[in-house]
Amino acid sequence: MIDIKLRKKLTGAGGDIQLQVDCQMQSGEIVGIYGPSGAGKSSILRMLAGLMVPDEGVIEVGGQVWLDTANGINLRPQHRNIGMVFQEYSLFPNMTVLENLEFALEKRKDKSLLREMLEIIGMQELANQRPQLLSGGQKQRVALARAMLRQPKLLLLDEPLSALDREMRKNLQEYILRFHRDFQLTTLVVSHDAAEITRLSERLWVLENGSFVYDGEPNLYFTK
Repeated sequence: MIDIKLRKKLTGAGGDIQLQVDCQMQSGEIVGIYGPSGAGKSSILRMLAGLMVPDEGVIEVGGQVWLDTANGINLRPQHRNIGMVFQEYSLFPNMTVLENLEFALEKRKDKSLLREMLEIIGMQELANQRPQLLSGGQKQRVALARAMLRQPKLLLLDEPLSALDREMRKNLQEYILRFHRDFQLTTLVVSHDAAEITRLSERLWVLENGSFVYDGEPNLYFTK
């Protein structure tokens, strides 16, 4: 179980928004977050990751408290077992594909996982290439693989495919679903694309004016 209670005053182009969410996820779920730009979707992921501090809040993941503002608890990002993938790829430009993956692998983990992951994403032949020589789709495959190697308790995907063409997005959606299933992840994915959210998520949270106004099946929401 993941318990999320967050309050944060946000300032955007349209003025101030009081973000206030109180929700729970079951282990193994894949939940989509949908809503207009500036509603606070990315801010929720950043607070879960420890990259933004809420005004008030509690985050409890599998019985471990990551955040409890009332009791002065706020684990640093490196102490939260998360994987996070942004639109911008965020690969280390001075490292090869293999080195980027190796950086994410905990020292005690079996390094055979690296070769296995390269095979899964079809990048064996490009293991020694640097990111600047890769296509956008290849970079995002590496970014997803790097997040998977951490075997996170919570995978956070913030518009990870929005910069790619339709065919590449469809292919990488398959990778996300495969990783979610094979690594038994709990996943939150933010997207502006209704078709993508419907394809990826089992459950949908719709964020408007700082609060969730819908919690249910994606198909039911988008066919209304």
